[in-house]
Amino acid sequence: MGTDAARAWGPVRFPTPAWPGSIGARVERWLEAERGQLFLWVPVMIGAGIAAWFALADAARWGAVILGGLALAAAALALGRSGRMLRALAWAGLLVALGCALVWWRAERVSAPVLARPAVVQVMGTVARIEPLPARALVRLRIATDVGTGLPGLVRVNLAVKDVPAGLTPGARVRLRARLMPPAPPAVPGAYDFERVAWFDGLGATGRGFAPVTVLAPGRADSGLRARLTAHVQSRIDGSAGGIAAALVTGDRGAISEEDAEALRRSGLAHLLSVSGLHVTAVVGATMLLVLRLLALSPTLALRWPLPVIAAGVAGLAAVGYTLLTGAEVPTVRSCIAALMVLAAMMLGRQAITLRLVAFGAVVVLLLWPEALMGPSFQMSFAAVTAIVALYENQRVRGWFERREEGWGARLLRGVASLLLTGLVVEIALTPIALYHFHKSGLYGSLANIVAIPLTTFVVMPFEAAGLVFDAVGLGAPFWWVAERGLHLLLWIAHTAANAPGALAMLPAMPGGAYALMVAGGLWVALWRTRVRLAGLLPVAVGAVWALATPMPDLLVTGDGRHLALRMDHGELALLRDRAGDYVRDTLAENGGVDAELPALAEQRDARCSADLCMVAVERGGREWRIAATRSGYRVPWRAMVEFCASADIIVADRWLPRGCVPKWLKLDRATLAETGGVAITFGARPTVVTVRRPGARHPWLEAETVMPGR
Repeated sequence: MGTDAARAWGPVRFPTPAWPGSIGARVERWLEAERGQLFLWVPVMIGAGIAAWFALADAARWGAVILGGLALAAAALALGRSGRMLRALAWAGLLVALGCALVWWRAERVSAPVLARPAVVQVMGTVARIEPLPARALVRLRIATDVGTGLPGLVRVNLAVKDVPAGLTPGARVRLRARLMPPAPPAVPGAYDFERVAWFDGLGATGRGFAPVTVLAPGRADSGLRARLTAHVQSRIDGSAGGIAAALVTGDRGAISEEDAEALRRSGLAHLLSVSGLHVTAVVGATMLLVLRLLALSPTLALRWPLPVIAAGVAGLAAVGYTLLTGAEVPTVRSCIAALMVLAAMMLGRQAITLRLVAFGAVVVLLLWPEALMGPSFQMSFAAVTAIVALYENQRVRGWFERREEGWGARLLRGVASLLLTGLVVEIALTPIALYHFHKSGLYGSLANIVAIPLTTFVVMPFEAAGLVFDAVGLGAPFWWVAERGLHLLLWIAHTAANAPGALAMLPAMPGGAYALMVAGGLWVALWRTRVRLAGLLPVAVGAVWALATPMPDLLVTGDGRHLALRMDHGELALLRDRAGDYVRDTLAENGGVDAELPALAEQRDARCSADLCMVAVERGGREWRIAATRSGYRVPWRAMVEFCASADIIVADRWLPRGCVPKWLKLDRATLAETGGVAITFGARPTVVTVRRPGARHPWLEAETVMPGR
């Protein structure tokens, strides 16, 4: 087309899309009404891209997500820039692409070699961190190994307390022998994925160290402020109560016994051990109150200086210091960011606590640590805060519980009702997360928290802080006594709630799709303000029904083939090896949806077991299934093994089985399990097999570079 013709036609313009009148207009009116809520979906879209990277198998699919997001954004911009819907779609595409690309970059950036296989080796390196675990009589060391040792750059070693040499502090160079192994993948589908966590944490091996431990060069003069504070708190309060007291101050939970920790989890009080919003809020509030009271003693300062602004600034510094002191874990960082934004809003005269503040905190955490999205800590922390703020942003709820002129009895009743409603909403928000990650959830958490949260906030933490301050002049004992009584009461509440009839809801491994539906529906309900939000109840209901309808696995096999749990005809899970450790027993019970001690398979009526082999028959859906397994490391004669396999539907072994070993349906020996990882099988008319390792998965920790000492 010539120049004159181009001038005649004028500039080229893309047409604004002609949406169907009623639908397009309604969507635009709805988005206009919700314009103040649109920013809240920024972390959700980033999180969707991150979740897609973890859920999808390989680089081709990750690239498709990124390109698809960019294509959606480009298409939305090309169709037109008027109206909120197209702009919202453009931003959604860009943010999803950003989330997927960000976590992919992060996973490649932290790439480091891992140990190829278990080995007893000599470890030489520099101690990066020391974590005392008094409840287990252990000390955990993170050691940056010397170059040239053939070991991963960072290893984690547990030492018995009696084997820890004098003068072992961070920065010391040490030499010791240890049995190391690669970071363990999930034992069975749905179990904890330490392999993935260790990858992002830089750990290449973990294991147990042996005496003697030689300190080749001294480290820092002491173990640091955090370690000193932890030791001081535990010297003032003994046992698990002292462990909880230390967790509130420094975030160190190593002195809490497993029995008490389990009671806190079962009662819904485990969140008190993770330094997050409750603890940071208490520190900020106490600091502001103390600074205001002290500065107000001077009439000159009170009249001439903006004391609330000064107090807010000091409280912000206290929040940052507390976050660094407690190890700067994700919940604490999120809470610190939120606290700083609240304080900034107060200083500027703006509304302090809003969902925008929560969303901003989530964006910061996801940009810095995108892998945190997949952990229960991030999910539970943000779910609880979002649920509380969304609840109290509702005008009707705010009207019910706002301050008013009334008697003390009505005020007390209103406060208790407020706490009960808040606890109930938080429990509803956290239950799917707890069931997905831990396969269990306490049913009395809202009732237990009514007492536990005020007890921790207004008794334990203030008196513990006073004890630390007055210990400087030798007068802290009375304050520690009160804090100790409060902590013992907290543990009593935890054990009472945990042991109450029907205190625990158990659920086997939940399908990822069911969990995603519940999360998406919950966010839809919480983040919108118009009646459209009620549509989110549908995916929540569908996800819940899907999760509850998922049958319990009939057979669980660990990735090493050593352990299996089989559901007998009476519904009880039975364990193959009598000497399985507590971790294996708990993992198999939780993922099997059982809250009980697992009996031995050899003791079951339908089992025929020797010291080396075991055969058991169960009936499902009108069919008999015969499961065979090896029970020891001793060699079985070839012909006998072949006959044994031929009589079974499924054979499980922790060794390579001969080619002639052909069961009727499925062979799970070392070669097969090396490819599949742990396995969960549901019998019936249409048997299903779920594996830890998905076919074609190419995440970096699954294809990591491996090293062996001396190579």
